Formats: sequence, C-alpha cells, structure tokens
Amino acid sequence: MSRSTLLTLAVVGLIGFAANGANAEDTAKSVIASANAPEAIGPYSQAIKVGKTVYLSGQIAIDPKTKQLAEAAPIEEQTRQALENLKAVLAADGLTLDHVVAATVFLKDLGEFGKMNEVYATFFKSAPPARSTVEVARLPRGARIEISAIAVHP
Repeated sequence: MSRSTLLTLAVVGLIGFAANGANAEDTAKSVIASANAPEAIGPYSQAIKVGKTVYLSGQIAIDPKTKQLAEAAPIEEQTRQALENLKAVLAADGLTLDHVVAATVFLKDLGEFGKMNEVYATFFKSAPPARSTVEVARLPRGARIEISAIAVHP
C-alpha cells in the first residue's frame, strides 16, 4: 500500500471516529460505589465507568452490613454473596446483572466448580455473560471464591 493510501485511510478512520460522536467525555473515568456492597479493602474502587462500560472489581463473600467474610460458609453461600455484592455495585450505576457481558470467577478449589455453577446459573438466566473460571492458590481474607465482571450500559 502506498503512503498516500495509508494517509487517506487514516484520515477516513479519524473522520468516522469523530462522526460517531467520540470525544473526551467518552473516555472520562468515574468511580462507581455502593454502600450496599463491601467497601474496597485496598487502593482500588468497587467499579470504574468509562463511557458506557463499567469494570467491576472482584467481590468475595463479605457481608456489607457486618463487614465479615462468611469464611466457613459453603461455596454455594459464598457464590451467592459475591454475586449479591456485584448486583449492589451495578445498581449504584443503574445496571443489573443483565448488563454484564463478561465475568471472571476465581475459585480456590476447581473441584467446587459444579456447586458454584449451579448458584451462578440462578443469577444469569437469559443470555449469560462470557465467563472464565480459574483455580487460584489464595484469595483475599481466605475466601473460596471471587467474581469480577464487566457490564455495558444500553
């Protein structure tokens, strides 16, 4: 391809980008927080919104009222609480679990995948998000599960 052809393609791409309404506001970063979910236990936010996309930090089974981890709880209960915490953060930005497009599940024991998956399926009934599940050596506070997600505004 000639240099002039590449330049023309670049200009056309920039015009198309501008025509779609892209501007500095589309890339502004804002913090999303909910008092109905556990507060961040380190230098991070519960969620960050950029444009229409919301990036949710991982949630573990901390009860937002008591601030205690349900450490002895079975994986089903820990999964339920982690997802309830994600729901609360989403709600702070007017979203629901239906807006989640991707999730990552971190399990301390991949042998508990089936039990986790049964509970997870009750939260994502139609058009479940893309998902990765990995086994990890340790999770914060001795949790058995952590779930992070990405959601998109309509």
